[in-house]
Amino acid sequence: MNLIQQLIKKKIIDNKQAVSLETEVKSSGKTEEQVILERKVVSENFLFRLKSESLKIPLKEVAYKEIPLKILEFIPEESAKYYKIVSLAMENKILEVGMVYPENIKAKEALKFLARQNKFSYKTSLITLSDFNKLLKQYRSLKGEVKRALVELEDELKVEPGPAKAVELERLVEDAPIIKVVAVILKHAVEGKASDIHIEPTRDKLRVRFRLDGILHSSILLPLRIHPAVIARLKIISNLRIDETRVPQDGRFSIRAGDKTIDFRISTFPTTLGEKVAIRVLNPEEGLKDFASLGLTGRDLRVLEKVVKKPCGMILATGPTGCGKSTTLYTILRKLNKEGVNIATLEDPVEYYINGVNQSQIKPEIGYTFSQGLRSLVRQDPDIIMVGEIRDEESAALAIHAALTGHLVLSTLHTTSAIGVIPRLVDMEVKKFLIAPTLSVVIAQRLVRSLCPNCKKKIKPGKEVADLIWKEIKSLSHVAKKELSDLPVGPDSIHVYEAKGCKKCNFKGIVGRLGIYEVLEMTDSLEALISQDLSEAKILAEAKNQGMTTMRQDGMLKVLAGLTSIEEILRVAE
Repeated sequence: MNLIQQLIKKKIIDNKQAVSLETEVKSSGKTEEQVILERKVVSENFLFRLKSESLKIPLKEVAYKEIPLKILEFIPEESAKYYKIVSLAMENKILEVGMVYPENIKAKEALKFLARQNKFSYKTSLITLSDFNKLLKQYRSLKGEVKRALVELEDELKVEPGPAKAVELERLVEDAPIIKVVAVILKHAVEGKASDIHIEPTRDKLRVRFRLDGILHSSILLPLRIHPAVIARLKIISNLRIDETRVPQDGRFSIRAGDKTIDFRISTFPTTLGEKVAIRVLNPEEGLKDFASLGLTGRDLRVLEKVVKKPCGMILATGPTGCGKSTTLYTILRKLNKEGVNIATLEDPVEYYINGVNQSQIKPEIGYTFSQGLRSLVRQDPDIIMVGEIRDEESAALAIHAALTGHLVLSTLHTTSAIGVIPRLVDMEVKKFLIAPTLSVVIAQRLVRSLCPNCKKKIKPGKEVADLIWKEIKSLSHVAKKELSDLPVGPDSIHVYEAKGCKKCNFKGIVGRLGIYEVLEMTDSLEALISQDLSEAKILAEAKNQGMTTMRQDGMLKVLAGLTSIEEILRVAE
């Protein structure tokens, strides 16, 4: 029964009025709802309550200003406008969708298609035409607001003359708009080559800290009164909800700085003193390097260059959070990124965009996990697959299967060393007989700060330090010793380097970071060992036979080469 017939049944209109309404619907091409409302037969709320009862679909009252752009964009604006459907909220991994015409078969088919394409589950509610039109305007106003904020931010970054000192920034806050404050913080971080920005409220100040070369430095203290405005500004440019302060939110934004695009990944976190924000600075010039720039040398470099030429197998990078695993995998991808191969990635989050690589962001909140994505990804005819992380038994099994079926698979795992990867895979229920044919190489790593090449000087270390280095040199495998002809012959012949600081390194003595590595290659001997005994002691003995250096040994060799300091190695690889 259509709406006009229901109005007759409720004795709101007579048959003559019904015929008139139906004639206009047919001749004008408008919907029943539009004609009834234009004629002002009943109110919109009454009409849609009637429709809700008839279709047995709940009528939703929409607080349209509370719906963030991130939710609205589950359904593209063009589809929303054409089919009169719009996303309203996400709860328990289910998207609530508002529909003006839930009885429309084409609208239902379009929604099913969008759900399959974007991998979300949904439930539907009825919404009024006027609420839908308000939401359609919200698309444009939110997009416009974000676009204006980013343009203003880029303008501020262009005009700001150089990085601001902490004292200058504190003075600037007193008479400058928040736009400028945020712009200067970001510019200060980019020009100072910070990897992260932490904006955190204390009891009396707003503290801004930058992570430089792996260490957090307290850089700026701002008046606490500007805390809400700074957080709101960052939320606007990141498409986050300004009014939601109770739960964490994640977002990202990009800006043009000169001739390059810099991405910022933002994470908010509620604390007892207010919201804290952490921002990862994703500068492509800092993050994407070649193998030598990463710190790979000698045997480690040769093994990796050999393995990446293989058409299939698995390359695993391992280590704690923030040790450079993702950067290593991106460097491998850049080397492999050729016209004749199809590369696809599953990441959480996508850190650096690489032209020619199909990069996909997983979304666990809608069921799009690494495991789910990997199942779909192998049907995309890939040659090379990167999975951001092997997190559980299911993703481990799928990654192993992909490597077995002719793909080159890159991924990360959390273990403390390279030799710990094989027992870890067994713990994740990967069969022993599948590890050897699939696992090509394991790269364990840490990051250490590099000495400034302009002001470093060769010095004689104290006896304790010399003995410490000599102990590691003596424990090198015979294969490694053969390759390294310039090794010291005793503790008395050991020299290290120190950097006092100069203008080129801002008197810090440090310029950037490099990796220290363990590279374990799958060999026939290791394959035989896996089938017999998985003790880490025996795997380590086999690794030595290969010529593998441990991270600590690699670090000591880099100390002797003047690339880093003994203090760094003891801090990172103890």
